[in-house]
Amino acid sequence: MFAAVFVGLGVLASRLGSKMQNIDWEETFERMPDNAPPKWMFRNITTIRENTDRILKILEPGRTGPERPVSPPPDD
Repeated sequence: MFAAVFVGLGVLASRLGSKMQNIDWEETFERMPDNAPPKWMFRNITTIRENTDRILKILEPGRTGPERPVSPPPDD
């Protein structure tokens, strides 16, 4: 019984998989209303990626200055 379900899901995934690659997801999300949960999720993921890139750039070795504040050593 379970094997038949897994085979059916595999066939379904293989048929839909090739169609899903051709979808422009950014355009699809832009067409959604502003209060659509998938659009919120897409915005949040995009914001997290931008923040992560910014943090990694700040933490690059050899960088100093106002972009990368240096904390004083802890008092023992």
